[in-house]
Amino acid sequence: MGILRRLSRWMGKHDHMTHIVTGNAAPGFSLKSLDNKEYSLKALLERGPAVAAFFKVTCPVCQFTFPFLERLYQRYGGDNVTFLGISQDDVRATTKFAKEHSIMFPILLDDENGYLVSNAYGLANVPTIFLIDTDRIVKISSMGFDKNDLESIAASLAERKKISLAPLFLPGEIVPANKPG
Repeated sequence: MGILRRLSRWMGKHDHMTHIVTGNAAPGFSLKSLDNKEYSLKALLERGPAVAAFFKVTCPVCQFTFPFLERLYQRYGGDNVTFLGISQDDVRATTKFAKEHSIMFPILLDDENGYLVSNAYGLANVPTIFLIDTDRIVKISSMGFDKNDLESIAASLAERKKISLAPLFLPGEIVPANKPG
């Protein structure tokens, strides 16, 4: 989100842009990935639901959250579920982030043309994660790191894929209930 928009919100001059919440229709988008492939939400939802995670590479909560998203992807991603990272940074910084955090799912770039997709989703914080169903309705909307929300995404995807729910957090792993973004 641009500095002027943040400043106007801080000063109390809201522009009616709201965070997309559970039950809302997800705005459509088409973005290019790090390997220059075009991804369209409409086309992806024809195959199944999508998990879209918006982030900035310098965000400590994003850095904390993405390894757990990769675990979700390894367990529940595949032919009929798409995982996407949507970066608000340039190719170079985003590529470095993906390598450092061993992210294997596609990472799209929303850093050109004023963060059009991030703004369409009304983002105020990152990470922000959406589970979007095939009818474009947001099933889960989560800001920051939220352990329960990630477990809810896992449960929803396990049910959809008709597979057993695997623990997302490992025994002995100390994971806070949440971290604001």
